Amino acid sequence: MAAQYSGVIDLEKKIDEARQGEVLDAFDKNTDKKFYIESYGCSMNFSDSEVIASILNKEGFGGTKNFLDADLLLINTCSIRDNAEQRVRARLQQLKKVKETNSNALIGVMGCMAERLKKKLLEEEKIVDLVVGPDAYRELPQLVKTAEDGQKSVNVLLSREETYADISPIRLGGNGITAFISIMRGCDNMCSFCVVPFTRGRERSRDALSIVKEAEDLFNDGYREVTLLGQNVDSYHWEDKESDESINFADLLALVAQVNPKLRVRFSTSHPKDITEQVLDTMIQYDNICKSIHLPVQSGNSRILEKMNRGYTREWYMEKVDLIRKKIPECSLTADVITGFCSETEEEHQDTLSIMEYVKYDFAYMFKYSERPGTHAAKNFEDDVPEDVKSRRLDEIIALQHKQAKAINEHELGKVYEVLVEKASKRSEDELTGRSSQNKLIIFPKGNAKPGDYVNVKITDSTHATLKGEITG
Repeated sequence: MAAQYSGVIDLEKKIDEARQGEVLDAFDKNTDKKFYIESYGCSMNFSDSEVIASILNKEGFGGTKNFLDADLLLINTCSIRDNAEQRVRARLQQLKKVKETNSNALIGVMGCMAERLKKKLLEEEKIVDLVVGPDAYRELPQLVKTAEDGQKSVNVLLSREETYADISPIRLGGNGITAFISIMRGCDNMCSFCVVPFTRGRERSRDALSIVKEAEDLFNDGYREVTLLGQNVDSYHWEDKESDESINFADLLALVAQVNPKLRVRFSTSHPKDITEQVLDTMIQYDNICKSIHLPVQSGNSRILEKMNRGYTREWYMEKVDLIRKKIPECSLTADVITGFCSETEEEHQDTLSIMEYVKYDFAYMFKYSERPGTHAAKNFEDDVPEDVKSRRLDEIIALQHKQAKAINEHELGKVYEVLVEKASKRSEDELTGRSSQNKLIIFPKGNAKPGDYVNVKITDSTHATLKGEITG
């Protein structure tokens, strides 16, 4: 059988690291039914896959790392850029070979791409048996049964209430030290370039008590870091009907930080227009809230920001950065940057480079603008910046970011950071990797340390992406 799949297996080895880490570990459960899942895109998708795994496991499905052994193959998709969708389409064609040998195998497309394309996926990708949107995962077992009976299944209904708060996620192939906790779903911001409000629906916050309980359970299971996830965590808001208490994001941060001082707390993503001084004060109050903020800028030009419907100006964003630097000088800042948005001029591109120079991000996700069908920009603006210009501008942004990150990391030499050990280094079993509070990846000789330990590491070397050091004290 292996020979029949040699091409697929070779390509499987090349799956990027983000998805390799998520591919499912087999459950300790005797079952004739196995499922395999891959996730693409943002951390929310990876978190959703853990919810999906839990739902299927309760219905008698076991998990498998090997898609060749699966009866149900699921791809949890992203629609944020066209390139993400094309990767999914290519992957579906590779998985098609499984059905050539096992005609009973089912293939499902989950998540944002499922929500965006709906029934078109069944028509365009002839091998797809079920299409399930982000708010319909509870219906997955019934949809699978329908597909097993030979009928294609689709459920992409969006909800104003679904948060999956009562479902305990099954952690997928992680390191047993760090985990995601979804605190809210959807987005109300309606940035003109973004498809998320259409694929994930309106914003709704999860019960704070269930979030704290999940954090407690993770700590008791040996996890030492949680990341609170939402499209815009700063707009988190939950009303406790029993006590009439209103809990905002700063309140929630404090509650999770109080679970245990040995449990690190991260969060993503913050919207520049919504992050409050109360959140910054809470970060200062609790040492175990990591001093790192992802603060997407998207563009450094006020006209483009207005056209993107971002809700802030260049000057306003810079003032927010100044406030963070003043209150938490050791805080690292990271960002998303889009170049080549509709009608962007060369001078406006230079504004993006200059704001990057001003902030000096520790890390950035950098992209060319990709028009997404159904968005305000696609309906109302011309995608008029030539591709070669977009590519050249992106190259300039990437070069500047790498230069700045390299300079920032060079300044770390000689400093000592508390590092949470996560796992062995890829390059050597004699080395460990972990992250500082500022989310800096640090590699160091393991000595007597093991995953889950906190160790002090003195920085001895650096690149633009990583730091190297030695355990001290």
